[in-house]
This record gives sequence, structure tokens and C-alpha cells, in this order.
Amino acid sequence: MSLVNTKEMFKKAYAGGYAIGAFNVNNMEIVQGITEAAAELKAPVILQASAGARKYATHTYLVKLVEAAVIEHPEIPIALHLDHGPSYEVCKDCIDGGFTSVMYDGSSKPYEENVAETRKIVDYAHKYNVTVEAELGRLAGIEDAVNVNADKAQYTDPGQVQDFVKRTGVDSLAIAIGTSHGAYKFKPGQKPQLRFDILKEVSDRLPGFPIVLHGASSVPQEFVKMDNQYGGKMPDAIGIPEEMLRKAATMAVCKINVDSDLRLAMTATVRKCFVEQPDVFDPRKYLGPARDAIKALVEHKMTDVLGCAGKA
Repeated sequence: MSLVNTKEMFKKAYAGGYAIGAFNVNNMEIVQGITEAAAELKAPVILQASAGARKYATHTYLVKLVEAAVIEHPEIPIALHLDHGPSYEVCKDCIDGGFTSVMYDGSSKPYEENVAETRKIVDYAHKYNVTVEAELGRLAGIEDAVNVNADKAQYTDPGQVQDFVKRTGVDSLAIAIGTSHGAYKFKPGQKPQLRFDILKEVSDRLPGFPIVLHGASSVPQEFVKMDNQYGGKMPDAIGIPEEMLRKAATMAVCKINVDSDLRLAMTATVRKCFVEQPDVFDPRKYLGPARDAIKALVEHKMTDVLGCAGKA
């Protein structure tokens, strides 16, 4: 099996009331941990690369790592997705370079500019059987090149979604209902809230259309505790409760993005190895356990949160 786009994935997910995990990748161990979990669970998966990942690992290395995963696990559908593409030029570069799905993030631009640029990218992408995700509304938080202050964030206006989808021809839509990027999504003592009323209105206006949630890491507290115990400094790191993500996955949400949880699992595990085995200097001795931690985390997400296990 070769890399696939997200069209059939989302069609099945919408009909089945589950979501596909879109996991950010930066290196070999992360790719391996995610795809080994997906293969064992017979789950479809989206591997996505941000601007930061493409700068760190380079476009070619990321594509070849993902292509290697496809060779290793031909029994599961794997899509390679650009996360938060900032421009037509970047999206085109990824389409030309082997990505099967791209996201154009024009959420910071005026509405009409967002529509026009998204339409331009869709027209190019669809020539090559590449699917396109766009965004309406703005999430707060920090992730790689995306940095939005809380006072600049805004919920998606359901009144815009039909016009936007019709005029752009986009294949999926990321909306803002209270999630945020990074590991500090809520203040201590603040009760996490997602605007399921907005999600419902959007899905009512766009029946059968796949919705995406960004900034949906749960920030597992066992890894926060481990990270802090072994020298980290992550006070008050709080994520989206998993029960809220489960609810979203049973509605119109077909893609849920996860990045911070992977970083946290990997970093906490490496810190633990360094403290407990200070004589170790072989990278395989600490990156191997980090890969295992990512695999276990992804297995949990796919089975207990997303509901996509067994859907390949």
C-alpha cells in the first residue's frame, strides 16, 4: 500500500462515529512508535509535519521516514499531512514533494483573503489527488511557528462555515471550540470547557462534512509528574480531558491532532533514563524506551479516546 489521502479515512470515520489520530512527527523513533501502535491495532493513522519539523528534520528525511513506515506496515492506511501550512508556496512544495494532505492556515487573515488563498491551494492540490484542510476561528497557544495570545483567539462563527466550504472546495475544516496549542491550555483551578454547542451547529450546517480539532493534547499527568520528578520544570501543565475528546469523536470530528502528549512522553522517559542510568551514553538505550512510551500512548489514544482501533 502507498500513502493515501484523508478522503476515505474521513468518510469512514464520520459514518462510524470515531476520529483518526493525527500525530506530529519529528524523527525516526516518533514515526516508529506511532505506526507500530497503529499496525498492532489495525488503525488508520495520519502522520503530520509542522513547519518546525520540516526545518528540524528536513522535508526529504520526513517523507522518506514515513515512506519507510508504509513499507513496514502496508496493511494500514497512512496519510502524510502538512500541519499549519502558512502559504500557498509551502503547501505547493509539500504537494510536489510527496505529501498526500495539506493544511492551509489562513485563520489570522481577513475572511475573504482566507477564502481566496484556500481556494487557490485546493485547485492545485486536487489536481494531484491531495486533500486540503483549512481553518476558521483562531486557537490560542504556542506550537512551533503558531503563537496566538489568548486575547487574539476567537471561536469559529458557525454562520461562516457553509459559505467557506462551498467557495473553497476544502475537504475538511478545523474549528475553534476551546482547545488550544501547547501543554498549558488552562490556568490552575480553571475548569476545561469545550463549546460543543458550536460543534453541533457547525455539523448541522455541514452534514456529513469532516471537522478537525487542533490543540487537542490531553497532557497526561503521569508524564508531567515523571518529567518534573526527573528534573523537568512543567508546573501547571493542563490539557483537554479525554472524555471531552471522546465526545467530540462521536460527533462530526474526524481528525484529532496530538503533538504535546508525544513530546511529553518522550521527554519524561528520556529524563528518567538519564537519572536512573547516568552511565548510559548509547542513544539507543534512552531513545528505545522513549519510542516504547510513544507507542503505548498512541495505543491508548486510538483505543480509549479516538475509537479508531480495528478500523483500518
